[in-house]
Amino acid sequence: MTDELKLSHVDERGQARMVDVAGKDVTHRRAVAEAFVSMRPGTLATIVEGRAPKGDVLAVARTAGIMAAKRTSDLIPLCHPLPLTHAAVDLSPEVNGVRVTAVCETDGKTGVEMEALTAASVAALTLYDMVKAVDRGMTVSDIRLLSKEGGRSGRWTREEDS
Repeated sequence: MTDELKLSHVDERGQARMVDVAGKDVTHRRAVAEAFVSMRPGTLATIVEGRAPKGDVLAVARTAGIMAAKRTSDLIPLCHPLPLTHAAVDLSPEVNGVRVTAVCETDGKTGVEMEALTAASVAALTLYDMVKAVDRGMTVSDIRLLSKEGGRSGRWTREEDS
């Protein structure tokens, strides 16, 4: 197996392991991820107009996403616990639903991609939970990393067609 194809969370015997980051330098790390919740126009109007039965959907989803970013290592078994220096979640209503964008930052030895992805995912799921009584047909999709900065590999940004 070439170094390019070698999985960092699998040892020589194919067993799962936590990556040893002791030899890595501390650098500023930043990651941006997104998710999309598609829904009926009436459901979107209910959210935007603040008429959801459970209250302020966007505020609760934003808070849930931030809380999830801080707990990522409790949810993803081989993630290192990270002291986040920043976590933010933005929920933007669009024509067919709500786009969730999460940004996480830390000064550390490993990246915050999983924290950003977890924040976007949990915010999207919370949004679903908050209005599922209105529209059970919503779809959570397009959970993906948009960019990351820091560390040995430097900067990466998703290409438009990816």
